[in-house]
Amino acid sequence: MTAHSPVVLDIAGTTLNAEDRRRLKHPLTGGLILFARNWQDRRQLTELTAEIKSLRPDILICVDHEGGRVQRFKTDGFTHLPAMRALGERWIRDTKGAPGTGALAAMNAAVATGYVLGAELRACGVDLSFAPVLDLDHGGSTVIGDRAFHRDPRVVSALAQSVMHGLRRAGMHNCGKHFPGHGFVKADSHTEVPVDRRSLKAILADDALPYGALSASLSSVMPAHVIYPKVDSRPAGFSTRWLREVLRGDMGFTGAIFSDDLSMEGARHLEGGELSYAEAASLALEAGCDLVLLCNQSLDGGQAVDALLEGLGAAARKGQWQPDPDSEQRRQRLLPQEPPLPWDELMHEPAYQHALECLP
Repeated sequence: MTAHSPVVLDIAGTTLNAEDRRRLKHPLTGGLILFARNWQDRRQLTELTAEIKSLRPDILICVDHEGGRVQRFKTDGFTHLPAMRALGERWIRDTKGAPGTGALAAMNAAVATGYVLGAELRACGVDLSFAPVLDLDHGGSTVIGDRAFHRDPRVVSALAQSVMHGLRRAGMHNCGKHFPGHGFVKADSHTEVPVDRRSLKAILADDALPYGALSASLSSVMPAHVIYPKVDSRPAGFSTRWLREVLRGDMGFTGAIFSDDLSMEGARHLEGGELSYAEAASLALEAGCDLVLLCNQSLDGGQAVDALLEGLGAAARKGQWQPDPDSEQRRQRLLPQEPPLPWDELMHEPAYQHALECLP
């Protein structure tokens, strides 16, 4: 093993093939992200994650599983969780704008949501969900939309803290995204390069506020593929200013930092040039990311995944990127520490049954 295994890659199907196994054994591979195409039913998912762990016990198995329209597994017993906006609406309805017992009820529903989300995933062998979304609902972003809890960063912080508490009860860590905030811009970073022209002071007082408020609770953070030109000319995920100075220095964050998907448009064009995946990965790691995601590139045979692994290894040998032992420690701290409840036992667990009753 190298001193650092920063690459989170994907696979094409519901089972592993020889190329998947080879890539998972690569010393630079530290994680795997699953999608709906990797799902058939609970038995298949459990067998898949068990085989992955048999090859690499230390690999981090991840998924985007937030609820609402971003939930990869929805059938065969998985609870169809509401979008996070439902928790914000519960807060508004119960408090009528004033904190009190209504706020506590909304926070209890958020704890229940995190617990159900984490416990069901862990019962099938998934280690981490990239949740919760900490973006604010400014009303104009279609890519964020109902994935956001609320417009008020204080409400977002309270509800996110509660979801994270539920995840911890299930034995799962968390990932706040998309730092310092994606909700203000309308452009979708999957297909465009969004630009947020507000000042650093304005962003810190609004969209980025939950990251400071939750800095001791967040296990990991995913920065946005958004450019904030009054702060840095590069997107946040490639910005030393945002990651090392603001997030780690000013806010004191000590957890892991994941890049967002390097295949997104917002990650491929920096300062007027188009980057290879290996170049983008090197820049993200040098800027302060601990792990880099490359999604949906196994579908054409995985040549792009191989190019990333080979190119990143070459960059390390040339000194263009130096493995960071602290990054590897942060990655390994995201792995669950206790075995999960098997699915059949979870279904009869009183805490799980009560959590289902408390969902919004």
